[in-house]
Amino acid sequence: MHNQPKTRRNFLTIGALTPLGVSLGGLLRQEANANTTRRPKSCILLWMLGGPSHIDMYDLKPDAPAEIRGELNPIQTAIPGVELGELMPNMASSIDKFSLIRSMYSYSASHGKGDHHLLSGRKYTNDFYPPSFGSVMAWQSESSPRANVPSYVQVGHMKSTNFGEQAKAGALGRKYDPFLVDNDPNSSSFSVDAFTPNDSIGIERLADRQSLLRKVDQFQAKVERQMRFAKTHDAFNQQAFDLLASNKAKEAFDIAKEPDSVRDRYGRNRVGQGLLLARRLVESGVRFVTVKGYVRYGWDHHPEVFPRLKMEVPPYDQGYAALLEDLSERGMLDDTLVITAGEFGRTPRLNTDSRGPGRDHWAQAFSLTMGGGGIKTGVVLGATDQHAAEVTERPVSVEDYAATVYHALGMNPHKTYQTLDGRPIEGLPEGKVISELLA
Repeated sequence: MHNQPKTRRNFLTIGALTPLGVSLGGLLRQEANANTTRRPKSCILLWMLGGPSHIDMYDLKPDAPAEIRGELNPIQTAIPGVELGELMPNMASSIDKFSLIRSMYSYSASHGKGDHHLLSGRKYTNDFYPPSFGSVMAWQSESSPRANVPSYVQVGHMKSTNFGEQAKAGALGRKYDPFLVDNDPNSSSFSVDAFTPNDSIGIERLADRQSLLRKVDQFQAKVERQMRFAKTHDAFNQQAFDLLASNKAKEAFDIAKEPDSVRDRYGRNRVGQGLLLARRLVESGVRFVTVKGYVRYGWDHHPEVFPRLKMEVPPYDQGYAALLEDLSERGMLDDTLVITAGEFGRTPRLNTDSRGPGRDHWAQAFSLTMGGGGIKTGVVLGATDQHAAEVTERPVSVEDYAATVYHALGMNPHKTYQTLDGRPIEGLPEGKVISELLA
């Protein structure tokens, strides 16, 4: 991947697919000079919806009282003196390929608000849905030439009860939404609906439908002529048709082409196969992939935290480590930023839920990982107190983390866009790049 020619930079952005409607995007500007410091060309974000328990996974406190330390024990990693939870042996041995931030904090312990915050670096309000990292990446690269693969893909549908769908374009407009793959990539019948039209409908008939849809859209545009999305509707409908006819896109999403040994290495589950699909997509030129990061319960473990962690952590541990090793072996790790994160952590003190003790929402201190993509690896940044309750060393705000993502992906945090109602908005007005993670 390091030696790919500069001409391999031409991709489109598409959004959630209707039979003939997707959104349009592009990709980041290549470096003007090949001799300058390389920046990552892509990002894979495993979104741990619900908020993983930092005290049971990344920041264990074995000397704390039982009602705080819980049932799980720490294990030694490949870095002397650094420990992870016992359910994460693969990550423990691969810690040289990622860095761990133990001193994150957020303004909100609410699902929805926390999701939008961590997925964008901006706060959600009643009149502002902040664009996700992937959407900003698509927007800022729109002027680049494109080819028929998506620039921004989301594997798995994610939605908050009170704050709607996550990881989308929000105030930027649905033109920059991700292309949604809602089927389970671990299923034996996995397919992407965009590339499996009814056998009775050939490309010519699809073209006829496209013509009919265009006429409908022209009428709609007259009604909605004052709205910005109406002006771009024809463009992303055209890209939808192009996508349906794209052999390159079909190949990228065809996970069945992977050898059984590789699929087994990642783990035969939704998380492992989602990460493998993300690797295939990045390898084909997709710029940003968000993967729904749980097998069954999610990470919102109010009850039964330990049985549920024992179900959710091993697939995460196996898949994440396999992805890092695979990217490294393929020469792609330096060009691919890999993030695993949720919206917050869990309460240090176990609750007394009748179904079994659990942990509730906790935003004062939590952990996340960043690896590859020009980020310095093998770093453990920050620390918390004896109960993993409060940050005691090197606090890192969500805005600082977001600024680091922007920096790693070559995005301009100060570039201004207009919302659908015409307000000028700066991409990321706050946050400082985490200097300790700069390679």
